[in-house]
Amino acid sequence: MSVQRICVLGLGYIGLPTASLLATKGYSVHGVDVTQRVVDTINQGAIHIVEPDLDVMVRAAVASGNLKAGLTPVEADLFIIAVPTPFKDEHVPDVSYVDSATDAIAPFVKEGDIVILESTSPVGTTERVAERLAAARPELQGKLSIAHCPERVLPGRILRELVDNDRVVGGIDRASTDAAAGFYETFVRGEVLRTTARTAEMCKLVENSFRDVNIAFANELSLICDDLGINVWELISLANRHPRVSILTPGPGVGGHCIAVDPWFVVHTAPTQAKLIRQARAINDGKTDWVIERVLEKANRFREPVVACLGLAYKPDVDDLRESPALRVYEELVERLGVERVLAVEPNLKTSDERPLTELDEALRRADVVVALVSHRPFRHVDPEILKAKVVIDTCGVFR
Repeated sequence: MSVQRICVLGLGYIGLPTASLLATKGYSVHGVDVTQRVVDTINQGAIHIVEPDLDVMVRAAVASGNLKAGLTPVEADLFIIAVPTPFKDEHVPDVSYVDSATDAIAPFVKEGDIVILESTSPVGTTERVAERLAAARPELQGKLSIAHCPERVLPGRILRELVDNDRVVGGIDRASTDAAAGFYETFVRGEVLRTTARTAEMCKLVENSFRDVNIAFANELSLICDDLGINVWELISLANRHPRVSILTPGPGVGGHCIAVDPWFVVHTAPTQAKLIRQARAINDGKTDWVIERVLEKANRFREPVVACLGLAYKPDVDDLRESPALRVYEELVERLGVERVLAVEPNLKTSDERPLTELDEALRRADVVVALVSHRPFRHVDPEILKAKVVIDTCGVFR
């Protein structure tokens, strides 16, 4: 491989771990972020997100001189785009961040460079990147390798899974696929699987749509069991003893940047055909509404109720609030009951004026209604005696 210098655009939950990992592998890495605070934090060898062991890796990468951060790109041999791809109103995919990142690197690319889109994207986005680069730098058309390689890591295990997981790599042509795949093979222990750009894009969307559909089954089951007076946690445990049954765990909805977002990219691309995927999204979003109404129903039994929301993140033991159903429950309760009556407990975040946090012990002491929204480790060891005098709504099975 001729790659020595790498420019990573986006230093969030994927970009920063990727940049620091590559720096420890000996590459010279320049990370780009639009936020000065993030750039300054990383250049000091610190991190702005929560991920096990990431602080150690970033500190080592910066100390070695192989990782630097800045607000603008620099010339490199390989560019990785790892920026957000949210959706706009009516769940329309928003690829404006990808467009901006593409435009930003256009002055710096040169013949023979590799451009890899890692951001989860609607089908056709990699081709869109190629078209924008060709428009900006027509003299380089056909002289760049452009490919898509979606990340498929789990927060909390990112550093390990970046290396151990199989990767799907698809280029806009065979040469691009081979160039990008060859790069990943320098540090990935899993298998690097070659395909086309469109197939690679769709693969990530399908993976998360599959999970969303299965979570929707569990969430729908929890609603049925609530009506029938059945303990859904016991039911699922018993049903999963069947050798070919593996029901997932219900929750207050579905969050995170992947599962709550990616299925909408499929629905947008194929609105007529994606009926099951659309319905799964409706079920999982509807579960959050159900939780809110159930909490309000219980709270209204008290003259001046105090509600403790245990967890704001979208999954256990992370600080990631993106598309979090727990956060939506908290914000809606604050709007309906008032901030003084809704206590937020989130051990992975620091308190702020925007979102005041309460320590777990104090919240349990003051609350009339305890709503378990995320099964963070500290919540798993709450003394059952403390909960006996409370109304408990356990949406994630942390007290089961």
